Amino acid sequence: MDNLAHSLVGAALGEAGLKEKTGLGLATLIIAANIPDIDVIGLAFGENLAWRRGWTHGPIALLLLPPLLTLAMIAFDRWQARRGKRPEGRPPVHAGWLLALAYVGTLSHPFFDFLNTYGVRCLMPFSDRWFYGDTLFIIDVWLWTVLAIGVWLARRRRRRTQAHPRRPAIAAIGLVSAYIAAMGMGSVAAAQLAARSVEAAGRAPIVSIMANPVPVNPFRRDIIWNDGEAYGFGSVTWKPGPEVVLEERMTPILMNDPAIAEAAIRDKRVRDFLYWSRYPYAVVDRRPDGRTVTLGDARYDIERGQSRFTVTTELPADR
Repeated sequence: MDNLAHSLVGAALGEAGLKEKTGLGLATLIIAANIPDIDVIGLAFGENLAWRRGWTHGPIALLLLPPLLTLAMIAFDRWQARRGKRPEGRPPVHAGWLLALAYVGTLSHPFFDFLNTYGVRCLMPFSDRWFYGDTLFIIDVWLWTVLAIGVWLARRRRRRTQAHPRRPAIAAIGLVSAYIAAMGMGSVAAAQLAARSVEAAGRAPIVSIMANPVPVNPFRRDIIWNDGEAYGFGSVTWKPGPEVVLEERMTPILMNDPAIAEAAIRDKRVRDFLYWSRYPYAVVDRRPDGRTVTLGDARYDIERGQSRFTVTTELPADR
């Protein structure tokens, strides 16, 4: 998910009562909920797809990052105390609770990353397999809204010294949990309905199918299926009953073209893209003076060859 969502998860957990366990509890939860995304540093080295959602989202990092964050928070608290800048109202810092909250926040991160179609390699470095939840769109405004309201109401209750200040945050966490469960079941049901419709329409047998959550509308899924030769597209919308629409267009996969293997040898960007992609397809333009190879991913396809995620490389002409 996006970092605002991760931060709101950490804040909601804190306002639900966890921040009361130790000084710097809320800050630790919010930072921990984002800390696996330190792999963004790869952008400074020209890396992206091959780095993101890998090592820092896997078991070794999830084991080591919380203790490192705990040490950093303790050092920060002591640094503020030495400078006379430590807030008077901050409770004492408890190392054990800081470590526990750091683990809670850090472990929440790969779980929420798993929920979308981008995927996460949560077993790195032991396995580079991608896992996909196909449950939420990567930026979910309803998740933002519910968690933000819960955090805001909880903080307002605390400021006004009202009874039960934790309740709004706890309620928000409960609502979000129910929402995630419903969205997950909706994606499974949409994929099953679409698969039956594809078969009923006499299309080629399905190799794989996915239901892609869309922005804002939780009652719609965009459908992509693979018949081994091409990708098909459609949608399922609950109105409240299901409406299945199958598009006529098909995107040829063409990943067996020898130019793809040659491009992967010559261009690291192509290798990284193939490593990351889930529904890859190729467009090979052959000319007397050379070849242009464009790779896309049907998850993010607008029209054939117009994906929001593409990589293009040039090759010499066929011999």
